[in-house]
Amino acid sequence: MKTTFKHCPQCGKLLHQKLADGRQRPYCASCDQIFFEDPKVAAGVLVSEESRVLLVRRTMAPHIGQWTLPAGFVNAGEDPQLAAIRECREETGLTVRIVRLLDIFTGSEHRHGADIVIMYYAELEEGELLAGDDADEAAFFAAHELPEIAFHATKKALEVWMTTLKSS
Repeated sequence: MKTTFKHCPQCGKLLHQKLADGRQRPYCASCDQIFFEDPKVAAGVLVSEESRVLLVRRTMAPHIGQWTLPAGFVNAGEDPQLAAIRECREETGLTVRIVRLLDIFTGSEHRHGADIVIMYYAELEEGELLAGDDADEAAFFAAHELPEIAFHATKKALEVWMTTLKSS
């Protein structure tokens, strides 16, 4: 469990652990409140153009200098498709249109990572390719020239993409 806080967000007292719904969960004895932590959700896009895929190079830990699909966390109340479009624009300067769901990947790879990654196929609409936000480079790569890939969800999405390329 990724406990993100040690003190009660309501009263400030130290939290303890209590068994609830089959798991140990943060519990405030003072407020008699059990805290159910929500999963972190990320959304991203796979943009393919002329048998090449759009990737961005990371500037933040973990995996600094490795490449990933444009993706990031979904804000509270934000539509995951709009989050994926936003993240692509922030990281690449490109505006895309969601075509369909590629897949949903689960399992956090590190303490601060997403528990759920929603990946969409997207088509390029407009913009000039220019890395931004937490990416220092953005580029299109052919399947045979992929750089070092950062995350399991990106690796799995690229496997799906390469299978699609082979079958077409």
